[in-house]
Amino acid sequence: MKVVIVGTGYVGLVTGTCFSEVGLDVTCVDTDSKKIENLNNGILPIWEPGLDDMVKRNFQSGRLHFSTDLTEVMHDADVIFSAVGTPPDEDGSADLKYVLQVARTIGSNMKSHVLVVTKSTVPVGTAKKVRIAIQEELTKRGMDISFDVASNPEFLKEGDAVSDFMKPDRIVIGVESETARAIMDRLYKPFTMNGHPVIFMDVPSAEMTKYAANSLLATKISFMNDIANLCEILGADVNNVRKGIGSDSRIGKKFIYPGIGYGGSCFPKDVKALIKTADKNGYSMRILKAVEDVNEDQKSRLFHKALAYFGDLKGKKIAMWGLAFKPQTDDMREAPALVLIDKLIDAGASVMAYDPVAMEETKRRIGNKVTYSEDPYGALIDADALMLVTEWPEFKFPNVAVVKKLLKHNIVFDGRNVYEKEYMESNGFEYFGIGLAK
Repeated sequence: MKVVIVGTGYVGLVTGTCFSEVGLDVTCVDTDSKKIENLNNGILPIWEPGLDDMVKRNFQSGRLHFSTDLTEVMHDADVIFSAVGTPPDEDGSADLKYVLQVARTIGSNMKSHVLVVTKSTVPVGTAKKVRIAIQEELTKRGMDISFDVASNPEFLKEGDAVSDFMKPDRIVIGVESETARAIMDRLYKPFTMNGHPVIFMDVPSAEMTKYAANSLLATKISFMNDIANLCEILGADVNNVRKGIGSDSRIGKKFIYPGIGYGGSCFPKDVKALIKTADKNGYSMRILKAVEDVNEDQKSRLFHKALAYFGDLKGKKIAMWGLAFKPQTDDMREAPALVLIDKLIDAGASVMAYDPVAMEETKRRIGNKVTYSEDPYGALIDADALMLVTEWPEFKFPNVAVVKKLLKHNIVFDGRNVYEKEYMESNGFEYFGIGLAK
């Protein structure tokens, strides 16, 4: 079975590599020739635990290939996955120009039946547009070739994507025909043999499932942040509240950790896109609009805590631990750190930052707006306060004696509630977390 993946971004590269890992012949295609050249030389465009070795192993085995020419590699493909970007348009809706470009290319060049699968997160109705685009190109050619379109949304967590693909909670597939169902059933056989469930449904429902999942998780985060902010006012401890509600099986323990907001490539984009889809269809997603508002405000939470403490941040030096929107990734898209940096700099402060893997990506985005340290402790030298922004494991048990020696003032603003308030205060720190009683 031959598989083609169009797009070698986060979703496409992980998908293609994991399919090759179970023995399929996979070609990943991208129009970025430099990216393909790098991949052919073992240089990955993203940092994801476990992916580097898997790419190199399957490339060397001859199961994983990289190309810039879709028309050249598509003709004997059984399945073509479209995993190209769907960036937010100016109004927040998903921009489908790359998805439809792929569809038109397929329609212009296909010679026999193929199953076209949308893997990117796309609004409900996209598969229908893909079908129309392919058919229009076939009509222009005067060709009568059958094809199928399906939806197979991804549910990958950055930092754990390889495991998520190889051991999925569920595989959601939207199909329109028994032919498409049979092909997808065969494709995912190596995964279902291990007991991972495949849920077949209609295409619009599959497209909606991805948006609904991400939007619900985003809602849990914003709800908990709202509760945390109220806890501070009322003198409650959100960590106790979290444990109290998380023990309820109807609620669960995941995604109820307060912090400084969600970021990344999925939640912000998908929430915006679902809001816009509803607006276009005459319905207002009132809860999601509030989720978005709370999240944007939460990204400034540490800034306001620092401003309230110091009164004036002009001339203050802030050490920042963590830049990526979450641990185990170098992804800076919609990262709370970017909002926090802007506000600190605008207020006259300087920032010395350290992140284990995201500093190069940060430099690419904001240049030398901040100073970068080669190690976490170097960022602390003569700083007026430490802000913990990303909960990387290496930050969880710092040498408090060294931290106190290097900081000018023993002040810690913890945006992820990594440290215990009592422990920090007993070691001479003034400690400010999220949602903690004063």
